Amino acid sequence: MNKIEFVSFSQTTPDDLLPIVNEPALRTHLVDHPLFDSVSIREWMNEKISTDALPGCQVRAVLIDGVLAGWCGIQPDDDGFEIAIVISKAFWGSGIAIFTSMMGWAKALGHQEVMFHLLETRPEYRVLKRKANKVQKTELLGRSFTTYFLSVDKWFAE
Repeated sequence: MNKIEFVSFSQTTPDDLLPIVNEPALRTHLVDHPLFDSVSIREWMNEKISTDALPGCQVRAVLIDGVLAGWCGIQPDDDGFEIAIVISKAFWGSGIAIFTSMMGWAKALGHQEVMFHLLETRPEYRVLKRKANKVQKTELLGRSFTTYFLSVDKWFAE
């Protein structure tokens, strides 16, 4: 089992995160946006640090076996709060463990429900559907997503 650590963005550098967020395989699962550069990555990281300070939010860099793998967070969404997981393709097998930790964060932060948006190219996940209050197609920044409205209580039941 890989050791997963969640650290503040202040414990990583823009230069370390830049190649991850610009990784072509990763970008195929995200909304379209220009590649980051040395200036825009710093601005983006500062925005995430500000988001982390908001009530109900938690944004962290993800280290797997001591290597920066990406980032994750619970952040505001138009309809409440969403879970975001953005990790390098080399670590995609760790996504479920990261997600499970984040559902624990959602519970600790007092959320009743969180959203998880997956690009329409991703398959439907039965376990997410079973634990969701509802599942719907959504449009975000010009891309279509399957959005799971996840009940935090249901996630921890059984």
